[in-house]
Amino acid sequence: MEYDTAVNGIKKHLIQQSHPNQYTYIAELMDITHPSNKHPKMDHLVCFMGGSFILGATEGDNVYDAKVQNSEDVRLGEEITETCYEMYNMTATGLASEIVYFNTDNQTDGPDMDIHSRDRHNLLRPETIESIFLLYRMTGNEKYREWGWKIFESFEKYTRLDEGGYSALRDVTTIPPIRDNRMDTFFLAETLKYLYLLFSPSDFIPLQNYVFNTEAHPLPVFTPKNNL
Repeated sequence: MEYDTAVNGIKKHLIQQSHPNQYTYIAELMDITHPSNKHPKMDHLVCFMGGSFILGATEGDNVYDAKVQNSEDVRLGEEITETCYEMYNMTATGLASEIVYFNTDNQTDGPDMDIHSRDRHNLLRPETIESIFLLYRMTGNEKYREWGWKIFESFEKYTRLDEGGYSALRDVTTIPPIRDNRMDTFFLAETLKYLYLLFSPSDFIPLQNYVFNTEAHPLPVFTPKNNL
């Protein structure tokens, strides 16, 4: 399967850990012909992978029903999602920057993550909330709801506009943050939808029967017939 091939390549070449707290992240290859040459950088866009790892392991079932609670993919899904949550938890606003860089030097006592000045903006992206939702559905661990609620409170506090709507931020490391006066449609279609689902009953849009596409639209799972 193409999914298995891609995931195995990620696990073999891209999974790394930071120092000193050993946060798991997915690095970037500088040159695909030299897989040892990695860039310790991860975009917020990559944070959907935490949920993808656990969804691939369970196919939508609870990890205990699927008997995969101790599998490598479930562990990686949990660890990557924790890293993405820490991208929020590390900032003054409680909202993640667009990109973080990781400390790979085990001889230094610096922080695990660093935000460069050009990457301090937040576009109200959904990927971390998506993974938090999937992790909650498939593990039942209440900490994921706590993480999601904390992020939602930060969105409400710093991005909600009195006149209506929400605004992206130019710098998540300063208070008060400067607003960017834009709201991408994915905030409504994905970010808020996954937050809603996180606090909905677990039998609402069951993951055994539905799959969410890249824009968070639920589609029924089907069994291919006659090679279709």
